[in-house]
Amino acid sequence: MSRHLALVTVVVADYDAAIAWYTEALGFALLQDIDQGDKRWVVVGPANGSAAALLLARASNDQQRAHIGNQTGGRVGFFLNSDDFWRDYAAMRAFGVEFLETPREESYATVAVFRDLYGNTWDLLEPKP
Repeated sequence: MSRHLALVTVVVADYDAAIAWYTEALGFALLQDIDQGDKRWVVVGPANGSAAALLLARASNDQQRAHIGNQTGGRVGFFLNSDDFWRDYAAMRAFGVEFLETPREESYATVAVFRDLYGNTWDLLEPKP
């Protein structure tokens, strides 16, 4: 049996703004955008499709809207691996991505925490070999 994690939902306020941010700031590709009437099936992720992707789900009620940007209760909830931390860090900063700390060297990776469009916290990291 073969299994892998395919999608993780990120609750967003607006499909188009979220697509623009994740594709421009993080360099993700728009993998799917399917109109379903009152909602859309929107998937963004690495262009080569080699990793899990994000399902961008527009909040549809007050409870969901209350969790936009705080899906993990303030903890880092998303991890973006890079094969060149400093290249991606510079590109993201140039785009205006907000980093919450100075990059640091850990035993497992070069890492820095950043916020996405809605305030969710992410680690940008280049794992050590």
